[in-house]
Amino acid sequence: MANTDPNWFDYLAAHDNIDEVNFWQPSGHAKFGAVSPGELFLFKLKAPRNVIGGFGVLSQASNLPLSLAWDAMGTKNGAASFDDMRARVGQYRKEVNPAADCVIGCRIVVQPVFFPQELWIPQPDSWANSIVVGKTYDTETTEGMRLWEALQNSATQMSLQDSANSSYLKEGSLPFSHKGSKFGAPTLIKPRLGQGAFRLAVTDAYRRECGISHGRVLPALDAAHIRPYGQGGEHEVQNGILLRKDIHSVFDAGYVTFDDELKLVVSDRVRTDFNNGNEYRRLHGSQLAVPEIEEGRPSLEHIQWHQNQCFLG
Repeated sequence: MANTDPNWFDYLAAHDNIDEVNFWQPSGHAKFGAVSPGELFLFKLKAPRNVIGGFGVLSQASNLPLSLAWDAMGTKNGAASFDDMRARVGQYRKEVNPAADCVIGCRIVVQPVFFPQELWIPQPDSWANSIVVGKTYDTETTEGMRLWEALQNSATQMSLQDSANSSYLKEGSLPFSHKGSKFGAPTLIKPRLGQGAFRLAVTDAYRRECGISHGRVLPALDAAHIRPYGQGGEHEVQNGILLRKDIHSVFDAGYVTFDDELKLVVSDRVRTDFNNGNEYRRLHGSQLAVPEIEEGRPSLEHIQWHQNQCFLG
């Protein structure tokens, strides 16, 4: 349960159909480990409200340059513009140079729910005013179970209301196992990534390095979908590869693909269509540097789809 800036909350709560948000912290030095991906992340509004205004599912946590956080998440950072977000970060950090591209803490929360005011939940008795960042709760304790039940009750009431917020709660969108008003026991949830969360998850999985050129200049890198989202691909790490932007472009256009061993294959049409293409032809046969964790590596099914449906041969 995290201390939440009221301006951040109010801005996002006023918008419909938000599938992901960046719960950012102005300091980007510490590693976040209070909860793990798939666990609930609660928005506890600061004094004088002192209530829980909503929640979501933690997708990932990372420390990123402010510019990349904005590029990936946009207004889902809880600000109307990059200048607005930068000014708010600067107010917290009290930096001498407010225009600096500082590193901030990013906690990407998907499937967010923002309760209307009448369904806000009072903060637990154990919450102390001295808490700056947040506090964890466990359903193995009486207080934690009481909090879990209060979340379910507010979510149930919200789903029954005919309001703009009900769009969050269409069938299957709540991070609870439920039928009607009945919910199951707490369980780890597989986050459903949005576009921004997908980009940041792939960037971190590939250690912020192009899988082919090994370039590490973040503004020059893109999270490429292997199978495009508009053609049945999902926003999931196994459907993504971190590539330099120009390589991403020729990959999407079908001039390059990967074989089953994840070696880059460059089409002869790079030469015939453009009378050159040497900068890509010399990459032919390069081995993709895959993520260390198996769950982050490209799906062979997606790779073969790209070979058969996209590659120009």
